[in-house]
Parts: sequence; structure tokens; C-alpha cells
Amino acid sequence: MENRLTNQVELQEHILAILNLLGEDSRREGLVRTPLRVARALKDLTSGYDQDPVAILNSAKFSEDYSQMVIVKDINFYSLCEHHMLPFYGKVHVAYIPNGEVTGLSKIARVVDCFSHRLQIQERLTKQIRECIHEALHPLGVMVVIEAQHMCMQMRGVEKQGSVTTTSDFCGAFNQAKTREEFLQLIR
Repeated sequence: MENRLTNQVELQEHILAILNLLGEDSRREGLVRTPLRVARALKDLTSGYDQDPVAILNSAKFSEDYSQMVIVKDINFYSLCEHHMLPFYGKVHVAYIPNGEVTGLSKIARVVDCFSHRLQIQERLTKQIRECIHEALHPLGVMVVIEAQHMCMQMRGVEKQGSVTTTSDFCGAFNQAKTREEFLQLIR
């Protein structure tokens, strides 16, 4: 990943070329520093490639005899859709049922940030968060629900303002409808 971080100059050159291809005067006052700003923004918006989400959870993993549902809800996130590189954003709700190990609650939010700071689609983001928690904590079950608005649907194409896409992924104890319903009731 070092190459990704050190090629900022090359990225700036490509952004400059894009500005010129769009018919802009890249020497115009407002655009002179745009390639640098966009390169820095892209570096930040894709910083998740430089992180290990399982290591994030393992950095604060504790033995605990607790086997009831743990929910972290309303985790704000933003990401870039891999199809148009336009933002999508919303809230992530995560539940897991510990099986002898818990993690620091902030680590769940950090895992969301790690995966959302990559080029994404919502369906994959949902699955990656669930799989990561399952791999790191070996819980009795995990469920993830994401509610998001996609600028690629609002700014272009069908231009449907305010539409929300909801995805979910679950395993283990959440395969039981009663357990899923309890989680869904608690996040409402």
C-alpha cells in the first residue's frame, strides 16, 4: 500500500488532466490548488485500504461471560460508490451476541469507518462488517443493517431525492426470526 500513499503527485497530474478535459482553465485562481486538494481528499476517503479491520477489533478484545445482544446503532458513515465515485452515506446498526469475548464499543465504529473508507457498494459493505466481527470475536451471531442515501441516485440518473436503501446481513443466532426481530425492534 505504500505506493498508493506515495503517488500523490501522479494523482494530482491525472486530476489536472481531468480538469483540462472538462474544458476548465486549470490555471484559474479557484482551480490552481484543486488537484492537490482532490488528491488529499481521495487519500482520506480511501484510507480504509491501509487498515486491518480484524486487528482493530482484536486490539480491544476482552474475555467476558456475557451472552446477550450487544447493539451499537446509528453509526454515521460515508463512502464512495465504486461505480460512479460519488458519495453514499447513512447509518450502520450492528448487533452481536458474545461467546466469551467482547470488544470495545468504539472498535465497532472504527471497523465501519475502515470498510466505508474504500470504494464500495452498500451490499458488500454490509457483508464485510458482519464477516469481520464474526471472524474476530467468534460470537453466537452477528447482524448488520445499513440505511443509506446514494448521491449517484440523487444527483444523476433517476434523480430520486431522499430515497433510502436498506441492506442487512446476519449469521448464527440471527438466523432465528425472533432474534432478528428483537434487534430490528431495538434499532427503531
